[in-house]
Amino acid sequence: MTRVRLSDTEPARTREGNPLLGINPQTESSVDLFEEYARTRDIQLRNRLVLMHDRLARGLASRFGSSGGSTEEDLRQVAYLGLITSIERFDPTTGNRFVTFATATILGIIKHYLRDHGWLLKAPRRLRELGMSLRKTRTRLEMELGRVPTVPEVARAANLDEELVLQAMDIERLYHPSSLDHPARDSSGDLSAEFLAAIGANEPRYALIDDQEAADRLLSFLDAREQEILRQRYYDEATQAEVAHRLGISQMHVSRLERRALQRLREMIA
Repeated sequence: MTRVRLSDTEPARTREGNPLLGINPQTESSVDLFEEYARTRDIQLRNRLVLMHDRLARGLASRFGSSGGSTEEDLRQVAYLGLITSIERFDPTTGNRFVTFATATILGIIKHYLRDHGWLLKAPRRLRELGMSLRKTRTRLEMELGRVPTVPEVARAANLDEELVLQAMDIERLYHPSSLDHPARDSSGDLSAEFLAAIGANEPRYALIDDQEAADRLLSFLDAREQEILRQRYYDEATQAEVAHRLGISQMHVSRLERRALQRLREMIA
């Protein structure tokens, strides 16, 4: 994904040592800056506003940790994009606070990103959202109980049916796929071989099935004696002398019929 590099537009520190382009949110009104940006759409001014609210974007991204296979850095970048979107959409004339507006926008963009990129398989949205909420419930219970909570305990805390909790927990596992090098457990619960060992390998003889079917179709265009000769020679692996003895003809005749049949097959394949 595209990286948002705030340092690309950040000049040297000011005399006061403030790295945020000389902006001190406590002394310079962000409302005035938003009004000016709404009027001018100056990119440098937008960068100043982004840096003023850098901590807001980082804090919102940290709520999700490493979710759905995305790293914390990935989610920080998504949060920065959400912050830029908030600045672009914010209307200072409404009288609303920017932080309130930006928080809702950034959280929505992060959740939308996780819905689109965080799931390996398609899953019902209700179960996906329930799985994320149950993650927080399990974390809270673990801190309170000092151990991993059981499914009935999680169900009671969330006021849900145990079966629904199990379904949501199963769906939630799609967020954290296991490594193929991770040991798997057999039906008895004991550690066995790695997951990689359970993956099937390519079977080269499968291709022979297609060749066999193609050969059978082509053989049907030959006359009965030519078909019999080729079947005995290449299926039964009989010698020309053995075929000649079985058919009651000379070996030379068998050789001539075999060459003619093979030539016809080559022409049909071409």
